[in-house]
Amino acid sequence: MTTSLGAPRAVPTEAAERAAEAAAGLLVHTVAIDDVGDLLARLPGPDPARTFSWVRRGEGVVGWGEALRISTAGPGRIRAADAAWTAAVGRLRVHDEVGLPGTGAVAFGSFAFSPASAAGGVLVLPEVVVGRREGRSWLTTVRRADAGPAARAGSEPPALPTPQPVTAPGQVTYRDGALSAEAWQAAVAEVVGRIRAGEVAKVVMARDVVARAAAPLDVRHLLGRLAADYPACWTFAVDHLVGATPELLVRREKGLAACRVLAGTIRRTGDDADDLRRAAELARSSKDLEEHELAVASLVKALRPYCASINVPDAPFVLHLPNVMHLASDVTGVVDGALGHPSTFPTHGAGGTGPSSLALAAALHPTAAVGGTPTREATAILAEAERMDRARYAGPVGWIGADGDGEWGIALRSGELSASDSHEVRLFAGCGVVAASDPAAELAESEAKLQPMRGALAGR
Repeated sequence: MTTSLGAPRAVPTEAAERAAEAAAGLLVHTVAIDDVGDLLARLPGPDPARTFSWVRRGEGVVGWGEALRISTAGPGRIRAADAAWTAAVGRLRVHDEVGLPGTGAVAFGSFAFSPASAAGGVLVLPEVVVGRREGRSWLTTVRRADAGPAARAGSEPPALPTPQPVTAPGQVTYRDGALSAEAWQAAVAEVVGRIRAGEVAKVVMARDVVARAAAPLDVRHLLGRLAADYPACWTFAVDHLVGATPELLVRREKGLAACRVLAGTIRRTGDDADDLRRAAELARSSKDLEEHELAVASLVKALRPYCASINVPDAPFVLHLPNVMHLASDVTGVVDGALGHPSTFPTHGAGGTGPSSLALAAALHPTAAVGGTPTREATAILAEAERMDRARYAGPVGWIGADGDGEWGIALRSGELSASDSHEVRLFAGCGVVAASDPAAELAESEAKLQPMRGALAGR
């Protein structure tokens, strides 16, 4: 069915006005196609600025090209992007023959962790999106109405391009980022002192490492390695940011919200018997259980105003990943369809669907799992102690559809490919610091969390 989603109601932001103007005359067409198999193998080229991914266990969406870009900045960057996307959707003409989550108009986005970061935020509507879910595959194309004849229902879908060969990075060398390992441990020790003095309960400390490859980096090589090694994670690429996150900030689908909270970590040894022992140790660790409880409480407090009901598990489970194990809790809620969001319209569709997935992400970010507790005071401490701009590391990353449904993860286990030097990527890892934390142990944990990106940079 072809729909014009209607002009948006009064939008106060300049970003929304620009988005609506840019979207006018765009035609979005989704058709069913034969099973595409490996989604990441369909990506045609290596450019991290024009390559997009959100894939888990072989399902999700990938895209390339750029039909529409929304850029925002400052404290309201996520809410402004949500309002701008709503304004753009109101001007699109959408013909969706499939009707699954991820079909029709889909924008990929990523946002800076800090409101002060120059990295800001971005939503991009690609020219082409390919998706796969529950055995069904689809192709979405975006074109201007004056770019030639539109595809007709029942006509053959356009052929997918033949991808360029994927290139390996070759030899990779590493250097310190903002702080050396020794300086970072000293910074952690100072933060532990402030926690024990009662300033805050928890601070999530991140560190960065810069990798340099012998060959220009091909984002598809990184995505392929990450998806193969970490299939239970969401493998993402948006605007130079690439990674595989185990943490779902929020999914909104058909009126239901779902969040996965991770806090409390132990490194794996590779020995199955020892790892089972370590998993049991993690599940009983008072330090890790305290850290996890703070993260869950923070998320529930932020989510509660937007949900008619919320379900919180009584205790966390241990999530096993190839490199580490986490304490994890899956929190779910029924989105209140009568509620809007302060930044946007009362509804994203007829019948009242309530706050969009991106509006919920704006309400939840930053969580205690990536900032600390209390969040405002903890983020002020980490900004001082880390001595770096996180850019979009630990910020929301994911996708949103025309109806407001979508999935947003936290950009963890990730790296930022340099926009000025195709050989460099900045890697990030973070650790929750509480009163019982040991700086050397936190450094070891950060090294374990850097392993996914280090492994993805391996040359094979």
